[in-house]
Amino acid sequence: MKSPSSIRQSLLAISAIALLGITGCASMSAPAAPTVMAQTVASNPQLSTLAALIKSAGMQDALAQAGPLTLFAPSNDAFKALPQKTMDDLAKDPARLKALLAYHVVSAKLWANEIKPGSVKSLNGGNLTLTKAGEFVIVEEAMVQQADIPATNGVVHMIDRVLTPPVAR
Repeated sequence: MKSPSSIRQSLLAISAIALLGITGCASMSAPAAPTVMAQTVASNPQLSTLAALIKSAGMQDALAQAGPLTLFAPSNDAFKALPQKTMDDLAKDPARLKALLAYHVVSAKLWANEIKPGSVKSLNGGNLTLTKAGEFVIVEEAMVQQADIPATNGVVHMIDRVLTPPVAR
């Protein structure tokens, strides 16, 4: 059993560490000012796969337009969940890749708290179904993992799945 003085010393040490952590957080630099959507995506390590695909598809200009835009941005993990064959096929077909990425973009600025259940049209012309469960936002079958990442021309919501546009008939 620990003596009262060793318990006191342990509590003091924990308090000092906590205080240093709080002080360290307070001295951190302020977050960078919002940038256009393509740059916002490129600056987020969890969206590096999407950033590379945006570049491959030549969509940087589309995501730098005045907006307002909303991007439902699949995370790196969302892309890892796709079969490798699908990723290979997208790499070989820039038009299909561009259509897939455009399916994730809406020509409106939709903050998470403003999203209402219903349908919105994506940049590729397809409809996206939006639903809410309490504070949770769902796009098609993808759950928003991180909402309201600001960009100067809109807002980015990181999602846990890659949205697949319907096949034209």
